[in-house]
Amino acid sequence: MFIPAYRDSLRSSVLRHSADAYVGYLKHHQYCPATIRAYLHSIEHFARWVSRRHIPLSSIDESLTRRFVIEHLSVCRCPDPCQRSINSVRPALAHLLHVLREEGDLSGPRAFPLLVQEELERFDIHLDSVCGVAPNTRVSRRQWVGKFLTDQFGSAPIDIDRIHSSDIVEFIVRPTNHYRTGTLSVLGGALRSYLRFRAVSCGDKVEALLAAVPTVAKWRLDTVPKHLTTDEVAGLLGAIDQHNPSGRRDYAMTRCLLDMGLRVSEVAAIQLDDLNWREGTLTITHGKSRRSDVLPLPVTTGKAIVQYVRCARPPSTSRALFVRHRAPFNTPITVELVRGVIRRAFGRCGLGDHYTGTHVLRHTAAVRMRCAGASLKEVADVLRHRSLDTTMIYSKVDLPRLATVAAPWPGGLS
Repeated sequence: MFIPAYRDSLRSSVLRHSADAYVGYLKHHQYCPATIRAYLHSIEHFARWVSRRHIPLSSIDESLTRRFVIEHLSVCRCPDPCQRSINSVRPALAHLLHVLREEGDLSGPRAFPLLVQEELERFDIHLDSVCGVAPNTRVSRRQWVGKFLTDQFGSAPIDIDRIHSSDIVEFIVRPTNHYRTGTLSVLGGALRSYLRFRAVSCGDKVEALLAAVPTVAKWRLDTVPKHLTTDEVAGLLGAIDQHNPSGRRDYAMTRCLLDMGLRVSEVAAIQLDDLNWREGTLTITHGKSRRSDVLPLPVTTGKAIVQYVRCARPPSTSRALFVRHRAPFNTPITVELVRGVIRRAFGRCGLGDHYTGTHVLRHTAAVRMRCAGASLKEVADVLRHRSLDTTMIYSKVDLPRLATVAAPWPGGLS
C-alpha cells in the first residue's frame, strides 16, 4: 500500500510498520479518500509528537492519545501539513489503536492497575459461568469493583483482610461522589456480588463487610413509570426523516423500541435470521435473560423493517439487521448509535428537555399494552420479566380503570 513520500515523519516513527495496515483498514471499511487523507495527517501529527518524546510503541494507549488531544492540540505549533481538528484527530487515533491491537502490537485497553485487572477478570469469569449474569451487568460490576479496589490498594496486591467496614461505607457515601439513589443501589449491589465471589472462590470471611454495605432506601411501586403520551409518540415518530436510507433505518429501530418494548442492546443485536416472516415472529437471542424468546412481530413494526430492508439497507455481508450507513461500512450498528438516534429525535420534536434515555420507550410500550386491556401477565411475557413483581409497576397506569374502584376521599363530597 503506497504512503505519500511527504510523510517522512510517519515513515521514521514507531508507527512506520503500521501505516500500511492502517490505510488498508480504512479502505476496507470504505472511507472516502478525503477522510483517509485527513486521518493520515492526524496520525502523522501524533507520530511526530510521540517520536519527539521517545515514547515506545508498547506505551501507546487511550491515556496517551487523550493526552495528545487535550494537552498538545490546544497549543500546537507544528508545521503543515498537520491535522489539528479534534473531530478528525480523535476518530483517527481511535482507529489507530484498533489497528495496532489487531496487529498484535498493543495489549487490550486497561483502565485499572494490572493486579486489579487480573482480579476483575477472575470476577468476570465467576459472574459469567457461575452466576449467569448478563454481559452489560458484568461490565457495570467490573467498573464499580475496579474503582473500589483501585481506591483501596492502588497497584499493590489485593488483601481482603485489609479492608474494614468503614472503608466500604466511606467509599459509597463519599461526599464528592454526588451519586443518585439508583446509582448508589447499583454500586452497593456490585460490592456485595464481589464480596460473595471472594467468599466462594477464596474462602474469605466477608460477613462483616457484607453487613457494612449500606442499603439504599427505595420503595417499590412508589411512582408511576414515565411514558410518552399519544401525541408525544406521534411527535417522536414524525421527527424521523423517512425520505433517506438512514432515516428509514432509524424509524424501524424506533418502532422496535416503541411497539415491542425491546431494550436498546436487543435492537442492536437483531439478526436477519431472527425474523420469521411466515410465522410473523422475532426471536430475541441476545436478551438480558440469556435465553431465546420468540415474540409476535406487530404489523407496523414489520412494515417498517420491510421498507428498510428492501429500499434502504446498504449492501452488506453482515447478517445484522441494522447496519451502518456511514464508514466504517459493512459493520453492525452499536448500542451508542441507537441511543444517539433516539436522543436526537427527542431534541427535534421538543422533548429533549424531558427525555434523554431510551428506557422510556419500553415503559411506553408496556403502558400502551396495559391501557389496551392486556393483563399484567401478558405485559410480563412481552417484556420478558422473570418475575411478575417486576411488572406490577404498570398496575397503576390505567387511571380510568383505577378511578372506577377508588374509594371516596375521607371527608370529601359523596
